[in-house]
Amino acid sequence: MGAAAAAGNAGESVAESLAEGAVESAAEGFFERVGAGRFLATAYTRGPWDPGSQHAGPPAALLGRAVEDRDGAREDMRIARITYEILRPVPIGPLEVTTSVLRAGRSTEVVEAALAPPGAAPVMLARALRIRVAPEAVPAAAAGPLLPPPGEVEVTPFFPVPWETGYHSAMETRFTEGAFVELGPGTCWMRMKVPLIAGEDVKPLDRVLIAADSGNGISSVMDFGRFVFINSDLTVHLHRHPVGEWACVEARTSVDAAGIGLADARLHDEKGPIGRSAQSLFVARR
Repeated sequence: MGAAAAAGNAGESVAESLAEGAVESAAEGFFERVGAGRFLATAYTRGPWDPGSQHAGPPAALLGRAVEDRDGAREDMRIARITYEILRPVPIGPLEVTTSVLRAGRSTEVVEAALAPPGAAPVMLARALRIRVAPEAVPAAAAGPLLPPPGEVEVTPFFPVPWETGYHSAMETRFTEGAFVELGPGTCWMRMKVPLIAGEDVKPLDRVLIAADSGNGISSVMDFGRFVFINSDLTVHLHRHPVGEWACVEARTSVDAAGIGLADARLHDEKGPIGRSAQSLFVARR
């Protein structure tokens, strides 16, 4: 859900909500692993609009990790497309991840992953297409232009958030076009300050999936204080496996007067384009 409903919802009892709804943790990660398929979301997952709910980036990365790391996953395949359905706000607290193979073939497979609080219905679903790969199997084509590298750009702050710890404090952001506090297209390099799972190595896919859901906020075209523009889905296509610590989201948002929008983004690493992401938006006046 990116930055969709932003800081305007910080209303009356932020302190009470933080005490009641959020799981504070000293762990250096977005999640703690507490068992097989079981995780505890830390305060770093907190989104900018509700102290008890996660930004969708961390759970998206967690489901992508589950698809790639599940028992029996073929090492000669990787994710080419993953689509998320955000069924309801993802709570900060204990969560369970399950995976199932919907279709298995020689060259492709489709895997579904679900995220749910213990004993409850899923709050987020992911369906991934994995394609078989081989080193230097075909000539590479259409690499695309390089963007200005993040090292040449100043750190860009998030828009004001009414709590100290959250997604905004666990991600480093550097804009080469636009800003979170500016309306219109934006291009933002993003880097994780903490690992996805405490005590575990960060994987290249983590870096992209945790950033991709921010396209809506990077390219917002309406004032957060007057409008909501919330995404209930996210689709990421990757033609190349990402490398390096940085992921870049080059985003544009379009909105129809009827109240439907689209945040469309090119995804990059420091070697060039790696794919695209898209978010369908519900847009309304507050």
